[in-house]
Amino acid sequence: MRRTALVAVFVASLAACSSTGDDAASTATEHHHVHTDATSLGQPDRPIAGPQGGVPQFVVECGFSHSAMDDPIVYPGEPGASHLHVFFGNDGVDADSTVESLAQHGTTCDQQLDLAAYWAPALLRDGEMLEPVKSVAYYRAGIDVDPTTVQAFPAGLVMIAGNAGAETEQPVSIVAWSCGTGIAREVLPPECGETRNLRLLVTFPDCWDGANLDSDDHKAHVAYSSKGACPESHPVPVPQLQFSVEYPHSGSTEGLMLASGGLMSGHADFMNGWDQERLEREVRLCLHREVVCSIASGRTGG
Repeated sequence: MRRTALVAVFVASLAACSSTGDDAASTATEHHHVHTDATSLGQPDRPIAGPQGGVPQFVVECGFSHSAMDDPIVYPGEPGASHLHVFFGNDGVDADSTVESLAQHGTTCDQQLDLAAYWAPALLRDGEMLEPVKSVAYYRAGIDVDPTTVQAFPAGLVMIAGNAGAETEQPVSIVAWSCGTGIAREVLPPECGETRNLRLLVTFPDCWDGANLDSDDHKAHVAYSSKGACPESHPVPVPQLQFSVEYPHSGSTEGLMLASGGLMSGHADFMNGWDQERLEREVRLCLHREVVCSIASGRTGG
């Protein structure tokens, strides 16, 4: 019932935006400014290979937690100010959440020490929200980056990848759609076979400026590596987080829309609420040793 009400509010807000003239245009401009295009931050040299590829990585699977028109990064302390999001991982996220408050809640992730918050725009079909099946977070080195040089995300890091205001194609190396775990990457949702659910994949920057946990646009403090190296302005290599959301949908894509706007407006948000010692251990055991660790929670020892 609550989800239906949220979708109704979202649809009503779209109608209001189309009929209120200059005020609505001003609000939309402000929103798009916050979700700036990623071109100034670079982009991966090519799409990351299939998520199950044999590259050094550790993987965390997180179930769907809840949906809300909240965004504690873009609209902190303003409940209902955002388009409809679906949340994974930390189960206590709302508009008032901070990286400090995440520790007070639980998680839907199979790795119980991953209290990070992950969220993405809701996917609607004919105006109704499709409740996601699950999400998967792949932590790996950026393309051609030496895995042994990667450092764990600093405690409290937040960042956004993709552009919620995009009305044209985004690079598939940053935002892409796929069927199941297949390697194909598409700008728009493809028609998937009955046994392969539709997935949205968002690839986050893998270089940090070494000083700031956030920035005004929630992007400028991080950047993408190129040709295996981080830019001088962002010299610290961190894990490249590829976040995927799986939806219970296959077949025709008619009637699909992201709550943020058109189907090209894919993006995702991340708040690092990991137990820092555990995160550093995952980086050490998997990336530094250049092995594929599969599900992070399945290992013991240091």
